[in-house]
Amino acid sequence: MSRVGLVVVSHSAGLAAGVVEVAAQMAPEVTVVPAGGTADGGIGTDFEAVTSALERADDGAGVVLLYDLGSARMVAEMAVEMADDARLVDAPLVEGTVAAAVAAQGGADLDDVAHAAEEAIGMPGGPVVTGEVDGLPGGVDIMGSQSIATARPMATVEVIVPLTNEIGLHARPAAMVARAMTGLDARVTVRFGDAIADGRSVLALMALGARGGDEVHVSATGSQADEALRTFQDLAARDFDE
Repeated sequence: MSRVGLVVVSHSAGLAAGVVEVAAQMAPEVTVVPAGGTADGGIGTDFEAVTSALERADDGAGVVLLYDLGSARMVAEMAVEMADDARLVDAPLVEGTVAAAVAAQGGADLDDVAHAAEEAIGMPGGPVVTGEVDGLPGGVDIMGSQSIATARPMATVEVIVPLTNEIGLHARPAAMVARAMTGLDARVTVRFGDAIADGRSVLALMALGARGGDEVHVSATGSQADEALRTFQDLAARDFDE
């Protein structure tokens, strides 16, 4: 299966490599390539390095590029203009890369992967809604292509899930949940306290702040709602393989 690839363009080789390392933990089957620093190892950006990274990241489904600072954008724009199927997005480098990588891992197309990255703008922990939304305390859509909360004709099912792993819904468990939910015909929300997160958003799940020993309320609608809840419960029961 071809997946959308990612390129991380940064003025610093170390920063680009670090972002790639984090994204690889969330989406191990997605090709994420760093393009950081100048050719001589200094601080800056290098056009040839970016074009080379684009070629390596392209698995046939297109490539999304993210960047850190102004001149990195200019170099990335030039590289995209020469590529057949690449998209430059304005997004926070770390959060945007993680969100895009998880979307790509789930098989999202180029447009949806780019959109996932862009949704991280201005949302330091990912989009989280507090309290009820339009009177639907667990059956709402929070981000992505389902960004408008709407009532659904199908019934909502809900379970309470204890988090028995030590750190709770931190990065890797959140990524596991988001990947698992992405492949199902269900809209899943996770509530912790007054905060509600989309089950398909790794950033939103992390932003809930649910730790080991906490309980989260997981609700779902859709033809595979029951399977979605069982999947979440199974992941939590085995401590998200930690």
